[in-house]
Amino acid sequence: MMRVAVVGAGPAGVRAVEVLLEAGLRPVWIDEAAEGGGRIYQRPPAPLRRDAKALYGFEAGRATALHAALEAATARAEWRPQTLAWHIRPAARRLFTLHRGHQGVVEYDAALLCTGAMDRVIPVPGWTRPGVTTLGGAQIALKAQGCGIGRRVAFLGSGPLLWLVAYQYARAGAEVAAVLDTTPFLTKLKAAPGLLRNGPVFAKGLYYTAWLRARGVRIAEGITPLAIEGDDRSNGGGDGGGVTALRWRDAAGREDSVACDAVGLGWGLKPEAQLADLAGIPFDFDARQHNWVPRRDAAGRTPVPGHYLAGDGAGIGGAEVAELAGARAALALLADAGLPVEAARVAALDRALAAQARFRAALERAFPFPAALAAALPDAALLCRCEGLTAGELRAAARAEHAPGIAPEMNRAKAFTRVGMGRCQGRVCGAAAAEILAAELGQPVEAIGRLRGQPPVKPMPIPAVEPVA
Repeated sequence: MMRVAVVGAGPAGVRAVEVLLEAGLRPVWIDEAAEGGGRIYQRPPAPLRRDAKALYGFEAGRATALHAALEAATARAEWRPQTLAWHIRPAARRLFTLHRGHQGVVEYDAALLCTGAMDRVIPVPGWTRPGVTTLGGAQIALKAQGCGIGRRVAFLGSGPLLWLVAYQYARAGAEVAAVLDTTPFLTKLKAAPGLLRNGPVFAKGLYYTAWLRARGVRIAEGITPLAIEGDDRSNGGGDGGGVTALRWRDAAGREDSVACDAVGLGWGLKPEAQLADLAGIPFDFDARQHNWVPRRDAAGRTPVPGHYLAGDGAGIGGAEVAELAGARAALALLADAGLPVEAARVAALDRALAAQARFRAALERAFPFPAALAAALPDAALLCRCEGLTAGELRAAARAEHAPGIAPEMNRAKAFTRVGMGRCQGRVCGAAAAEILAAELGQPVEAIGRLRGQPPVKPMPIPAVEPVA
């Protein structure tokens, strides 16, 4: 029997495995979490379980349906939770895993990577203070641990997740100090006709903002963040003091601030595509999303035979798109293996994905990545927290008078400055670093390139490291 490996048990992975099981296959199904569902539909541990409506709001029905499909599929697949897929050898068709400190190898005939996404971050002076998390981190704390990141939280960034997380915190009883959106209101208004392509989603977004305004939450749009401030007296004047305030400049150029003890920040999402990189799949710069994305066709096929992509790890589309894309990629895999596939089902999925792509384009126009904000990070601001590198140090490496040609692209910059060489491999600092380097060199950001992935895709305990055949 054909052996298929599926990495990821979020919306894309669940629907992909469903299709493979229907075809009589028993895929090896790998996920880092103890329970699947992905970040969007993450479930708390049993002692903290709550009603689906309380956890997922408008998405309760979709979350419940996905969890039911997940439970049915894990009982039939070769389910491997709490397992990190940390390396892949496409020619040998081998996937290397880590489960509770022990390495394993999965041999496969075909692999379907549904690796999801993570927050895209722009560093702000003070962003390394205790109490500052990404929007996704703030959401995970609320969903999985049943707690907030602070008593009085300010949310900063742009994109649908900003408003959703602020709404979720306020509904849970937390004090939301402010919602600060770097996107001007007019930019979002211009994109409204395109957003109406998906009326229910657009309506939910309007509801979140109206609900927050109606309850007196402070809201500002088109702002420029200046600093996350804190009390540093207890640690000799460093940046290790907890958060006390968030300071910004409004659209009219006036400085303002709000008292808070925690900040959640994020500017959309970026694909978690390290495994795709290690599999040798080429990447392209998606100007609309302002992201590097692994190359695949509309069905999820990649240029590397036997390797398929679906979900946000292949390009940001959201949970609904991920479910459609997971099923579509699984059907492409089956068709390529010579197994029967229902043409009408394929056509229906293709139509749904095309419609969603048009809506997504409007969403990207409504919440564009603020590249100029990243490029303008002050010289003294910490850029790469793993390596203690400032924005000014990266700019210095790019200047011709400093050393001609020392950092003409991202990987040379990494070699000479160590940007992206730490535990996260540039997953956190890489987007802002590229904008800074591009601005200093007077180049479009796509000309700067991207940081190449290296195994392991995430940190591993040293005792678990063994030679890889």
